[in-house]
Amino acid sequence: MSAPSMKLTAANLAALLCARICHDLVSPVGALSAALEVFDDDDNLDMRDDAMELIKLSAGQASAKLQFLRLAFGAGGSAPGVISSEELKKLSIGVYEDSRADLVWSVSEDGLDKPSARVLLNLVMLAFMAVPRGGEIVVNADTANDETVIKLECTGLKARLAESVVKTLAGAAPEDGFDGRSVQPFYTGMIAREAGGRVSANFADETVTFTANIPVHN
Repeated sequence: MSAPSMKLTAANLAALLCARICHDLVSPVGALSAALEVFDDDDNLDMRDDAMELIKLSAGQASAKLQFLRLAFGAGGSAPGVISSEELKKLSIGVYEDSRADLVWSVSEDGLDKPSARVLLNLVMLAFMAVPRGGEIVVNADTANDETVIKLECTGLKARLAESVVKTLAGAAPEDGFDGRSVQPFYTGMIAREAGGRVSANFADETVTFTANIPVHN
């Protein structure tokens, strides 16, 4: 009997990832559209300064999310190479700087190859979902013996790790089928496995820990 994950076709995977990207962009783009409408109404002259501030904020949020998702979900450029740790930190802070959780960046490497970089960004997404009420997320990444080890420790009030995340990271399908939310951890595990690595998650002592082991690709 084939594994449940095999039922997710390439076309469905692409469609669900696109749906996830659209979901993440709806809020800033919607706010941008609403702010622009103020300039079409002469009765709202007193609101134009506030609308301009909202335009700047929403455009910045949309841009930050697009840059983050371009690498996390896409190729981030077709050529192989190394993504600097400072760039990965900048992408993460750009999206999550206003989050309730504090991001503590403890990556010792100057840069990571693309498979490791993409896994790290996807784990950052999962990490912030693990502490919805705030807390601290410590991001570590070290390379030794031709292997990159990535670890994110997420501690906070009501920290949580859904069973569906554990299953999909391992390549299994959630019981109620895939959607835009559950496909993201599945895709994270897929990136790791295609690079010859693995990724896992566990919950203990009020801390959710995500770990990935990825062979170095030169």
